[in-house]
Amino acid sequence: MNWRQLWIAGKRLVARGLPQLETKLKEWTQSAPDRQIIGITSDLWRSKHELIAENAFLRQQVIVLKRQSSGRPALTQHDRRVLVVLASKLRGWKGALRIVKPDTLLKWHRQGFRLFWKGKLQGQRRKPQLSPETIARIAEMAVENRRWGAPRIRDELLKLGITVAKRTVQKYMRQAQRGLPPEHKRQTWATFLANHVGEI
Repeated sequence: MNWRQLWIAGKRLVARGLPQLETKLKEWTQSAPDRQIIGITSDLWRSKHELIAENAFLRQQVIVLKRQSSGRPALTQHDRRVLVVLASKLRGWKGALRIVKPDTLLKWHRQGFRLFWKGKLQGQRRKPQLSPETIARIAEMAVENRRWGAPRIRDELLKLGITVAKRTVQKYMRQAQRGLPPEHKRQTWATFLANHVGEI
């Protein structure tokens, strides 16, 4: 590769952006370990925070490898959590990952995200369940007053100092009215007048 080709390649990399140039410099550093000057130059463009994160990321992988005697590296849950957290702080974490594939680390991240939200939902305080007396009272009102809807029963319970959601009332109303024979519809005034027009 001559200087002209290098210049064109450099212009293309700059046009694509600094992160890709940094990645390319890392690849050159990895393919030729003796060219340390390129690695140092690429590190000069990075923030101190990112360099510390990358050092910690690499150090954690070294700890895992030192602990492993032979075969594939065995990672504990703590190792996985540390690697996921450090990768989230590191822009070029894929280039610094050596002991597992990037897809594996992304899978750990998704698993941790699911566990976090599952624990958060389970940790929320659940609403206290209704007492058996309140449930029996709803059932009694629903059976004896078939024309009452859930809002009416809720209002009647509110008069007794019992606060219940409309959907909860509907749930226990359905349970109480299940299996009951259908209620005969009352005669409307129009039907009554039509049937008794001669007598009137």
